[in-house]
Amino acid sequence: MNLRTSVFEREAENPVLDNVLPLCELAKGLEEAGEFELAEETLRPFWEGLSYRPNISSLGEEAKAELLLRTGTITGWLGSAKQIPGSQELAKDLISESATLFETFGQIEKLAEARVNLAVCYWREGGLDEARVTLSLVLDGLKESRSEQKLRALLTSAIVETAATRDRSALLIYKEAAPLFDSSSNHSLKGRYHTSYATLLRSLGSSENREDYIDKALLEYTAASYHFEQAGHKRFQGRVENNVGFLFATLGRFTEAQEHLGRARALLLSVGDQGGAAGVEDSRAQAFLLEGKCDLAERAARSAVRSLQKGGEQARLAEALTTHGKALARVNQLPRARATLDQAIETAQNAGHPDGGGIAAVTAIEELSAHLPINALQQYYLTAEGLLSQSQDRSLKTRLGECARRVLAAEFASIKSGTASGVPVSMSPGFSLDAEVLRYEGSLIRKALEDSRGSVTRAARLLGVTHQGLAFILNGRHNDLLSIRTPVKKRRRSIIRHH
Repeated sequence: MNLRTSVFEREAENPVLDNVLPLCELAKGLEEAGEFELAEETLRPFWEGLSYRPNISSLGEEAKAELLLRTGTITGWLGSAKQIPGSQELAKDLISESATLFETFGQIEKLAEARVNLAVCYWREGGLDEARVTLSLVLDGLKESRSEQKLRALLTSAIVETAATRDRSALLIYKEAAPLFDSSSNHSLKGRYHTSYATLLRSLGSSENREDYIDKALLEYTAASYHFEQAGHKRFQGRVENNVGFLFATLGRFTEAQEHLGRARALLLSVGDQGGAAGVEDSRAQAFLLEGKCDLAERAARSAVRSLQKGGEQARLAEALTTHGKALARVNQLPRARATLDQAIETAQNAGHPDGGGIAAVTAIEELSAHLPINALQQYYLTAEGLLSQSQDRSLKTRLGECARRVLAAEFASIKSGTASGVPVSMSPGFSLDAEVLRYEGSLIRKALEDSRGSVTRAARLLGVTHQGLAFILNGRHNDLLSIRTPVKKRRRSIIRHH
């Protein structure tokens, strides 16, 4: 802090243009510690602050590129923390301009740094495809390098894959990158690796019922807290507390969960991170839902949505809207619940975040199926199926299979009652209820087999039936689908003889 103050005061008295590079270096160090407001102050001789372009008219090309990169990066972080509308667009413009200059100079590492920061802006907005393409350019350019920028690119890639619910792809990145992070001396970067890895393990542990993943997630969160403490990074310490709190909630340890979430909120508000605090409110809402305290959940979720609506992070807003829609359904505010979930679907799709929209559509079926007409249920299912087609999250596939059964049950009920899609059904002479049921059943089984690459075991899990049950159906009613399944492996005879 004393170093920052002395350098800043000296440069403020005499803002010599040649000294912009030392100021940018100082600002970068403050970024690493999460001191984004101080980093912004440090660049005051050349930058009025958020929502403004820096003054680069009299700078040399190298200084110009560095100042654009630093101001763009700080704009992205503070815009997220303070939920400032349009901040991510401005951040992308500044960083992209710096990347063009670095590419002209042939500065590979600085170009990589700019592109990673650009990918982070895309990720905040929910533009996962754009983030993925940008990071691929970085990794292709660095190849065998073991530099810090390669570590940042790998970490951001894993975070993007997790956000896209491509959990297996993310897990592979974390495992392959582990030796590189072990050898790094950057505490802030190592802390981010451990906390994002822990979040993935927590998700996999819940969806696959893997206690070993849950245990490892707690160890990774502990490691993350240590490294953030060493880096003096309160902002990220708060996010670790948020993640640990949510993990305890999923384990049913609600008192501990609320303690961690309370600490998280206090830490984030102490550094002015309104966006992070809104994320904690969303976690609190989900914890209250798990505990059955639906009124408190609705209140917390409403607060999270209100905060996130001010900024430009549409993917996070879609998640908060989904939580709020679920809470509204649980307190029997059904029209508002449906409108909120529809808004979540639209927000996620506009942000280029298909999985967020798919989860909102699945939630609509789960929470509102008893109160929706059949045509609305069918539309939600088709939306969810399309948006989640690339997801690797097993729990989402299971939820989608359960939604299919709910829609099917509703269709059968409408056929038996003589109504479908809200209008009378015309029973032609050739109509057969049994044939219609058989056709629909076959289409569901075909979809499950295709999603599981022919594995009957995985397809059965998606459909909520046993392996034996699905095999019986295939061999009996749907032998036309046998060509899709993987070949049956002949079981080895036991080496133990029975007398």
